[in-house]
Amino acid sequence: MIAEIITIGDEILIGQIVDTNSVFISKALNEIGISVHQITSIQDDKQHILEALEAAKHKADLVLITGGLGPTKDDITKLTLCEYFEDTLVQNDAVLAHIEELFKKFSTTSPISNMNRMQALVPSKAQVLQNEFGTAPGMWLEKDNTIFISMPGVPYEMRGLMTNHIIPKLQEEFERPFIYHKTILTYGMGESSIAMKIEDWEDNLPENVKLAYLPNFGKVRLRLTGKGTDKEAIIKAVDESAQKLYPIIGDIIQGEEGKSTIVTQIGELLKAKGQKLAAAESCTGGKIASQITAESGVSAFFNGSAVTYALQSKIDILGVPKALIDKHSVVSAEVVEAMAEGAAKIYKAEYAVATTGNAGPSKGNSDVEVGTVYIGLKTPDGTISQGFNFGQPREKVVNKAVTKAFQMLLEEILKNT
Repeated sequence: MIAEIITIGDEILIGQIVDTNSVFISKALNEIGISVHQITSIQDDKQHILEALEAAKHKADLVLITGGLGPTKDDITKLTLCEYFEDTLVQNDAVLAHIEELFKKFSTTSPISNMNRMQALVPSKAQVLQNEFGTAPGMWLEKDNTIFISMPGVPYEMRGLMTNHIIPKLQEEFERPFIYHKTILTYGMGESSIAMKIEDWEDNLPENVKLAYLPNFGKVRLRLTGKGTDKEAIIKAVDESAQKLYPIIGDIIQGEEGKSTIVTQIGELLKAKGQKLAAAESCTGGKIASQITAESGVSAFFNGSAVTYALQSKIDILGVPKALIDKHSVVSAEVVEAMAEGAAKIYKAEYAVATTGNAGPSKGNSDVEVGTVYIGLKTPDGTISQGFNFGQPREKVVNKAVTKAFQMLLEEILKNT
C-alpha cells in the first residue's frame, strides 16, 4: 500500500507548531509495511483541502488526514469531507454519549455546550473510530478504491486512534509487504569519506536491500532497508549485509540505533568497573548532561554536571585559576583541562568531560577564531584535550562538539578496559 499524509492547519504553515504527527504516523505505517510517499501540509481552507484530497486519491491507496476537527468555526474539515464525498452530517449517538461522559468526568469548570455536542456530527458514510482521549472521533471513508482516514490534530488523540484503531484495522484488512530497517551509528568520519571506504560493499548489496546515508553533526547513520514478502529472508539479508560493514569501518561504528546508544555504551563500561562520570560545560550549555540524563538508569554512573558558561563561574565553581585564563585564554587546552579536573574533583568522579569554545556568531571573551572548541577529559590515567574548529553556524558548532565529546570519552574508556 502507498500512503499519503495531509496535515491541515495554518499553525503548521506559519511555524507556530512543529508537525510531529506526520513523524508518528509515518513510523507506525512503516512498521506494518505501508510506505508513505508524500506528506502535504495545507491551510484551513475548503478549496485547498478539496484539491489535496483529489490529488491524493490519484496517487495513494491510503490517505491519512490530521487537523481541523475542533468545535470552532475555523475547523472546517468535516464539512469539507461532506462536500468531497457528497454526504451530509448525522449525529452519532455513541460519540455523543462519549462526549457527555468526558465532560461529566473531567470538566468541572466548563459545562458542556451545544458546540461541544456538535462534535458528534459525522458524515453518514463514515465508519466512526472512537476517540478515547477527546471529543472529535476519527472517521474512515472510501472513494474510488482509496481509503481516507480523518483524525484530530491533537497529538495524543491522534496517537490513540492510530494505535488502538487504525493500525489494527489496516493489519486485519490488507496484505502488506514486510519492511525491515537496521541503522548503524558511526562517529568521527564524514559522509563522503565513509561512502568511499564502503563503495565496493555498497555496490554488492542484495537487490532487496537499500542503503541511505543520514549525516548529522559529526555522526553518520547508515540505514539498511529490506522490503519483501519473505520476512525471514529480508531480515537475514539486512543483518548479513550489516555485519559485513564491521571489517571495513568497525573503528567508527558505535552501535545500532534502537539498541545501544553511545551513552548506553559509556554507562555500561563505567558501571562494570564501578567508576563515575562528571561534566563541566561552557559552550555546549548543558547538552552533554541533557543527552546523558535523557536515558534511564544513568544515576548509576553519572554524578553531575556544572554549566559554567561565564568566565567567573569557571573560577568560582570549578576552581580554574584566573592566572591560567589570563595567560592562555578562556578557550584553550589548558583551561578545558582544568575544567575537567575541577568537575572530577567536585563530583568525585574518575572520568570528567569538559567543553569550552567560541560558538559564535561573535567572539565573546576570547580572541580565538569563531567555531573553535576545546574538549577536555580527566581520566584515571591523566588529563587530555583536543582542539577543533567546527565552523558555523552556532547550532552546528555546539552539536558537533557534543558528538565529538562523547566519541572521545568512549575511546578513552575503552583504552582502560
